[in-house]
Amino acid sequence: MVTPVPPFTLQQANAVIEGLWPLANAESWDAPGLLSGAVEAEVTSIHLAVDAVAETVDEALSLGADLLLVHHPLLLRGVTTVAETTYKGALLARLIRGGCALVAAHTNADIVENGVSAVIAQRLGLPDAVAIVPASGPSAVPGTGIGRVGTLAEPTTLGRLARQLAELLPATATGIRVAGAYDQPVSRIALCGGAGDSLLREPAVRGADVYITSDLRHHPASEAREQATLGTGPALIDVSHWASEWLWLDVAAAQLRSALPGVTVTVSDLRTDPWDFVVTQ
Repeated sequence: MVTPVPPFTLQQANAVIEGLWPLANAESWDAPGLLSGAVEAEVTSIHLAVDAVAETVDEALSLGADLLLVHHPLLLRGVTTVAETTYKGALLARLIRGGCALVAAHTNADIVENGVSAVIAQRLGLPDAVAIVPASGPSAVPGTGIGRVGTLAEPTTLGRLARQLAELLPATATGIRVAGAYDQPVSRIALCGGAGDSLLREPAVRGADVYITSDLRHHPASEAREQATLGTGPALIDVSHWASEWLWLDVAAAQLRSALPGVTVTVSDLRTDPWDFVVTQ
């Protein structure tokens, strides 16, 4: 990849983004990449967020950002209209009128060596972490793939690990849910940032002491918990989807600052987790 020099156009900035997080690595169902923006427009400021929602769009426009880079693609699901009576159409219209392009790096940012799951593994202290599902094919890069699994330098308990996550991740209304005994010893950790119940049957997950992910549904979680009683499955820790992916933004921002010298790169602290409060019984 040819290294561009400032001032950078959107086309050049997007080429850098696709160099860091290649679109070829995205899952077939995914829709990352450039969604809106004039490719010849100048980019002097990039704002990062997990989600393109009203609050993060407001924030990007108030900062004068030329590009909003998000993790979740705004048009992941098919739409038949972008009329401003729909929230997606309204957001796109505001971004276009404000001269702010929109780009997403989703599963193509999950699979890379320092992607979403790898960042969590590093922060938890898993120096030997490898992908749960390694990337395959002739263009696969060693160390890349979906999820991570590794061993703690010092064993801990399930309860202490959950508390460590509570300190590491930004707080959300739903907090952290755990299936397993508080004092249960854990050493081998499997994890997947974002929704990861599709990996519950993977051998690397089944062989771990605990699996950390998000959006665990009732039946997959119940089945995994019952399997664990037979000694062939992990304890479960369910964290906020948004929180598990937010940690990656700082790493991505540092990469962009290095690749696009002179461009201002900011990270949103806004909590775009959809839940506002819980009522306990």
